[in-house]
Amino acid sequence: MDLKGRDFLTLLDFTPEEIEYLLELSAELKTKKKNGILHDELRGKNVALIFEKTSTRTRSSFEVAAHDLGMGTTYLDPSGSQIGKKESIADTARVLSGIFDGIEYRGYGQEIVEELAEYSSVPVWNGLTNEYHPTQILADLLTIKEHFGRLKGIKFVYMGDARYNMGNSLMIGCAKMGLDFTACAPKKYFPDASLVAKCEEIAKETGAALHFEEDPKVACKGADVICTDVWVSMGEPIEVWEERVKELTPYQVNKEKMDIAGDGCIFMHCLPSYHDHKTQVGKEMGEKFGMDAFEVTNDVFESSASVVFKEAENRMHTIKAVMLATLK
Repeated sequence: MDLKGRDFLTLLDFTPEEIEYLLELSAELKTKKKNGILHDELRGKNVALIFEKTSTRTRSSFEVAAHDLGMGTTYLDPSGSQIGKKESIADTARVLSGIFDGIEYRGYGQEIVEELAEYSSVPVWNGLTNEYHPTQILADLLTIKEHFGRLKGIKFVYMGDARYNMGNSLMIGCAKMGLDFTACAPKKYFPDASLVAKCEEIAKETGAALHFEEDPKVACKGADVICTDVWVSMGEPIEVWEERVKELTPYQVNKEKMDIAGDGCIFMHCLPSYHDHKTQVGKEMGEKFGMDAFEVTNDVFESSASVVFKEAENRMHTIKAVMLATLK
């Protein structure tokens, strides 16, 4: 499978066979890492990491993965780059691609990473935009495959706001790889109809199924995986919190919903999570709304069914696979 020179912007751009190849490569690289086998196949190369939105997992994953592959990294935080401020996106892409062998972008609109890719002469990787989060979905798929031994036919339920990067990308990933995907939320929180239509066309070819359900009891019955994400993104105003807490509390992942799913169901979350009051925001908002947790209760988050930290580790292995496949 030759992916050299390809951008990694959304899983819509990749065939199921190409995604499967990246997952197999991720597993191979993970085994080498665990066994202490060097795999610094990209010695002498360097990558730029543009972070307009900060992150623990994405930055750590890209930096460690690049180091393991023998590459150098330059981290450009919101104050470390003139992208979009004093220098256009197109000019930034052409400058950086003359210096680096690959460019990662984590930030805002998908149009930004698309423009970077258009003007860059080296691969561009999407570390997260408002619309898509493809590296996270690769990690999620690898985690599911490790746990169940397969992807086809797995019943995957996403609880909560499915309109943005996680809901969109999980729906795409499930459609591509033949999973049974359900978005469970109030109707206003379902993914965009045009993206749903694209995924339904993909599902016809792969045997996947897409469902959109407002009743959590119906959605969770027989689920293999229940997944959620934070209800409110960083920096959104208090009015958003009030709306989301009111409308999404019935979709909180708790013991009742895991029990409805039955034995064998696992819990997934891309992190960070407001499952207790041990963060500044979790404590402040928890006290304001009188809640011990938001999108998932602590007993589920800390249960044996939770695979959230395996997911977090798998970000590094899958990101490594993406960089190796597109640069070697």
